[in-house]
Amino acid sequence: MNKNSLIGFALIGVVLLLFSWYNTKQFEKQKRAQFVADSIARVEALAEHEADSLADLHTQWMTDTTGEAYLASEEKLYKTQSLNDMAFSGEEEVVYLENENVRVGFTTHGGQIDEVLIKKYFKYDSTALYLMPKGSSQFDVELDAGQYINTSDFNYSIVSKSDDNVTMRLYVDEDSYIEHIYTLMDNSYDVGFDMRFVAMDSIIPRSSSQCKLSWTMDMPRLEKGYTNEKNYSSVAFRYSGSDKIKQIQLRKDSGRESLAGSVSWVAFKQQFFSAILYASDGISGGDVAVKAYPESDPAERLFAAGAQLSVDYGAKGPEFTRSFEFNFTPNHFPLLKGYDRKYDKLLPLGGWLSGSICKYVIIPVFNWLSKYFSSYGLIILLLTILIKLVISPFTIKSYESTAKMKVLQPEIQKINEKYPKEADAMKKQQATMDLYKKSGVSMFGGCLPVLLQFPILYAMFRFFPSSFELRQQSFLWAKDLSTYDSILDFGFNIPMYGNHISLFALLMGISMFVYGKMTASSTAAQNQQMPGMQFMTVWMMPIFMVLLCNNFSAGLNYYYFLSNLITIGQNFAIRKWFVSEEKLKAQIARKTAEAKAPKKSKFAQRLEEAYKMQQQQQKRK
Repeated sequence: MNKNSLIGFALIGVVLLLFSWYNTKQFEKQKRAQFVADSIARVEALAEHEADSLADLHTQWMTDTTGEAYLASEEKLYKTQSLNDMAFSGEEEVVYLENENVRVGFTTHGGQIDEVLIKKYFKYDSTALYLMPKGSSQFDVELDAGQYINTSDFNYSIVSKSDDNVTMRLYVDEDSYIEHIYTLMDNSYDVGFDMRFVAMDSIIPRSSSQCKLSWTMDMPRLEKGYTNEKNYSSVAFRYSGSDKIKQIQLRKDSGRESLAGSVSWVAFKQQFFSAILYASDGISGGDVAVKAYPESDPAERLFAAGAQLSVDYGAKGPEFTRSFEFNFTPNHFPLLKGYDRKYDKLLPLGGWLSGSICKYVIIPVFNWLSKYFSSYGLIILLLTILIKLVISPFTIKSYESTAKMKVLQPEIQKINEKYPKEADAMKKQQATMDLYKKSGVSMFGGCLPVLLQFPILYAMFRFFPSSFELRQQSFLWAKDLSTYDSILDFGFNIPMYGNHISLFALLMGISMFVYGKMTASSTAAQNQQMPGMQFMTVWMMPIFMVLLCNNFSAGLNYYYFLSNLITIGQNFAIRKWFVSEEKLKAQIARKTAEAKAPKKSKFAQRLEEAYKMQQQQQKRK
């Protein structure tokens, strides 16, 4: 067997291995896609006509857990008189703890948090902001105490209450009980939750190593723009020790995911506020799910979220405690960052590059400016000017490259006239490249500076919709810079546009049109070769952006408008004082005259060889 045969067989083997690997990856991808589809289908099958309600989500999970639907309380009989007394007697009592930031209501029914009022902020309609309206949440602990019990079926007794602490108790028998101890931390949005088991080690079977926590909640609508609020809401969780988090976004209306490993926290996140459950000793597994309510929901609910979590008892003894913490917090970057639990990852600031620009440049500068100026419209203006100053070297470089291309247009036109035939395309391309090389002009000189600005533009696009600072801050006609502004409401919805006219979006589109006209006039010779590009730049892009941005936050559209205005001013100033076409023309002429015959690059040599081969083939024909 010769050398070529061996090489051939080796290549065939490599191809077969690569093909096998590719098929395996595709199969795994299909299996994962099917698993996700099946998970979503299970959530969507919660019920026929009220599938998205809080009660249905909770009941479905309770049914899945035990294998049979739970009966109503009055139909149950428990093994101990203590449990029966707690289940069938006593009235619900609600007590409140309050600090500077929140007022939290606790109900004896299930020994759980029943209501959370965020005191310093308001809903879009200026009413009180209840992150957890009364009755919108259900928190249940399921455990084996000789028989399966669920704490939400019982009325706890209040053992003690102080200004910052309340303790509730559920007796399983005369000597054994479960305590829920809630502590409202001073000047915070945090409620400590200790679940204390006393003399329960003899009741909980040795084989039982876990209890299950089931937390379901209806998150209310708090902002004006339903679509924007929904798109920036999610259910999220963080695997223990990971620097990243996982989120189920609401862009697809529903989703469900199993927790494959230890989790440190689970969050029900609205655009600007979150309800988070943090576990000190971690959560060993479970499921999370979310389903959006329609915009027409009469109760103005945004989404139903649920988490069914497995929690290890650890070492059981005569007395043992499992500690948690509820955080009912605004999604304000410094506040979330201060927890040191990766809560700041809840903010949709983009990937590594745009996220870093937001966290380490834009947000610090924005917060620094807010110390000296109270108007957020003025702060956005100053921030835009600072950004434009930083990227001005790129802007000048891009304009200079465009001007050089404009100066070279007469020479390029001569080349086009010299090689008008299609058969001479390669020769024309080679002559054009030689011209660029002699004159010292780069074909891509105008593209690179523009590309370098994209990460900053994208970072600003991610920053404004998630900026808590802009929430309910007014400027000019915009009552809230965090959502869309409107100068006219239609009363009906126009597909892809909305039910209103955003003036900032309209001004942004007009400024794009003006900038497009300026650019088109400065590159008229080039546009003769590509007339479609001029139509796209001058007309289509501004119209498309107005349609796209009509429902975006007013702060973002205001920034785009200012950015376009400043760019127009920069181009005027650059043309007048920094870049002279006459000087560029003289400079290019001098370089061209001084230039020796350019050494052909490998690419140019290949072009020439291809051209010669093409000529030979034509002669043969």
